[in-house]
Amino acid sequence: MIEDSIKRSKAIYWASGIVSVCGIIFEVLFGAAGSYLLGDGVKQYTLTISLFLTGMGIGASISEKVTKKLILSFVWIEYLIGIIAGFSTFLLFGVSAFLSSGMDAFFLYAITLIVGALTGVELPILIRKANEIGVTVKKSTAKVLFSDYAGGLIGGLLFVYLLRPEFGLVKTAFFVAMINVGVAIWILLYFKSEIKGFKRHFSAGIAIFILLTAGVLFGEETAFSFEQKLYRDPIIYTERSEYQQIILTKEQGDLRLFLDGQLQFSSSDEYRYHETLVHPAMATAESKEKILILGGGDGLALRELQKYEEVDSMTLVDLDPKVVELGKTNRDIASLNEHAFEDGRVHVKNEDAFQFLQHDQGFYDVILVDLPDPNNESLSKLYTLEFYQLLRNHLTPGGSLMIQATSPTFATEVYWSINKTVQAANLKTANLHVDVPSFGDWGFILAKREAVNLDEAVIEVETKFLTTEGLKGLTTFGKDIDQEITDEKGNTVPIEINTLTRPTIIEKYEKAWRNY
Repeated sequence: MIEDSIKRSKAIYWASGIVSVCGIIFEVLFGAAGSYLLGDGVKQYTLTISLFLTGMGIGASISEKVTKKLILSFVWIEYLIGIIAGFSTFLLFGVSAFLSSGMDAFFLYAITLIVGALTGVELPILIRKANEIGVTVKKSTAKVLFSDYAGGLIGGLLFVYLLRPEFGLVKTAFFVAMINVGVAIWILLYFKSEIKGFKRHFSAGIAIFILLTAGVLFGEETAFSFEQKLYRDPIIYTERSEYQQIILTKEQGDLRLFLDGQLQFSSSDEYRYHETLVHPAMATAESKEKILILGGGDGLALRELQKYEEVDSMTLVDLDPKVVELGKTNRDIASLNEHAFEDGRVHVKNEDAFQFLQHDQGFYDVILVDLPDPNNESLSKLYTLEFYQLLRNHLTPGGSLMIQATSPTFATEVYWSINKTVQAANLKTANLHVDVPSFGDWGFILAKREAVNLDEAVIEVETKFLTTEGLKGLTTFGKDIDQEITDEKGNTVPIEINTLTRPTIIEKYEKAWRNY
């Protein structure tokens, strides 16, 4: 009898550890899904983790009412988690594709709270069952909680290093839900003698397990059709890298690259963006021998730089090697960038731009900052005073720095905040903006240690859009997007500097783009 109790208590500890692994995976999975579909990763992880923990608290409170049929209650909680959490990301893509804006966030947060509540019911029930078997409350609580916390670490590591990169968001949800249901079926079998109507409960578990298996096998393909509806053109390539979701679309010759849902370029008009990014900086630099590109893994800035025979070396720093590999090997992109990576002057570094500048000892005649917009904490640090000070320290005297700085029309305060932050790094600036039909009006900041003189700048290489005369026109801003920013009452809004310790730009960016 004592031996049987020990075996049963061990089964409970194992079950608590395994479902804890599943719980932490769902917790971070919801954060990752929110980050991908809704943006601002820090915000989404904060909200989903907070809601999940709140749900667990609610579930723990509800568990007080579960005093009978503890094993059967645990089994059906796992069945519910399997169904709700298993289909969570699959349905989230469907909601994003077919329902109005805002419903995807509501759905995600509701699912997070519900799954958190169900997870919160699990452990108290298992503790009571261990106590019922004969284990003291103190001992059963300690062991179940140990299994829970240790399982949390394992779950986090599995998600980061295996499940997300190998399975993706949809398949991971179905697969982990299968584990929840599998544990429930195993416990049901282990405590079979206590269960009335065993066959009915067992059959239900098998049916749910089969349904989730079908989700693993076919759910991602269906979710892909949902995701396709989020994009205007047919998706011809999709991959989840370690850092982001990479998607290529193509329709009637228009190739578009999206990273985490954000458009990076359209082949129909990208030359307007890249010519403005590259040639004003090259035209105002005293020397053009050493070039640094931060971002630009698609190779399109490299294409423009290769028009200059004076260039000796081009160092491209892009965090994601998958984007660079796509720029090298994808036939459509390689054709668009004119096989720029085959140039022997190009040297690629797959590093974080901030960290690269911290340890790099080089100086550069021209630095091009072609990084994504500051829509989360990780990207915001690349728009801070500290980052621009690092850039200044790597810029040769007479050198030029060009920064893509989002849209002065759609995000006016953000644009001028970037400009003021660059100036705070003891750099002189000139402001430019250009109409890129796929983006809209887009802003750039040209900076130097010395005063910027665009009157003497000459575009000497062949271009499709930019001319010496046209360059002057890019510096004219309308009254509605100039530096005098006012609120609804007509009061002047002070322009703030963005720093590591006070990343004010994220909130401004999110607010600015909310209606676009």
